[in-house]
Amino acid sequence: MRSAAVLALGLVALAGLGACSQGTRAGGGRDSVEITIHHSAFLPSVIEVEPGAARTFVVRNDDPIAHELIIGNEAVQLRHENGTERAHGAVPGEISIPANATRSTTYIFPKEGTLLFGCHLPAHYDYGMKGRVLIMEG
Repeated sequence: MRSAAVLALGLVALAGLGACSQGTRAGGGRDSVEITIHHSAFLPSVIEVEPGAARTFVVRNDDPIAHELIIGNEAVQLRHENGTERAHGAVPGEISIPANATRSTTYIFPKEGTLLFGCHLPAHYDYGMKGRVLIMEG
């Protein structure tokens, strides 16, 4: 039974790696985007949304440590990288996700551009815990 669970987790991880490299389209009537945090990485790491879309991000943290998801432009990412906020949840697009937990946040995207998302706990962003949101017409 245990080996079947390990095999299933391995297949999920491989599927996530494919999604990471290809991105995911969050349009066409889809209201939510599912992100998994595994081994301090966001899966997928590239997400596409339609201009002006409101999307609820459902983030599952499979790691044994806490993480966060901050959505915004480079200035927002820099502010959080240098900031001292201990927890997030009141601002749309900013959540703290405890170890082995799931949290959600809703964000309304601008009409054009590319935004970033990342985790700014110490050294996480520099480690590569970041991704991009591409705002594209359907």
